[in-house]
Amino acid sequence: MSAADKAAMVTGLTRAAYAMAAAGVRQRHPEASSRERLLRLAVIVLGPELARLAYPDLAGTIVP
Repeated sequence: MSAADKAAMVTGLTRAAYAMAAAGVRQRHPEASSRERLLRLAVIVLGPELARLAYPDLAGTIVP
């Protein structure tokens, strides 16, 4: 498998994992606004500490 093929495979798997995480957030929080879903996904993907740094409005809303 060439390096380009490997990179394409990793990219596809990463996108699939991100899509599954987003679907899980939508399923667990169907009433959430799109902004809240984005913040919840950021906590999953980045972790709470980095998500707080990336999204200052996160503090006190989703993650204490």
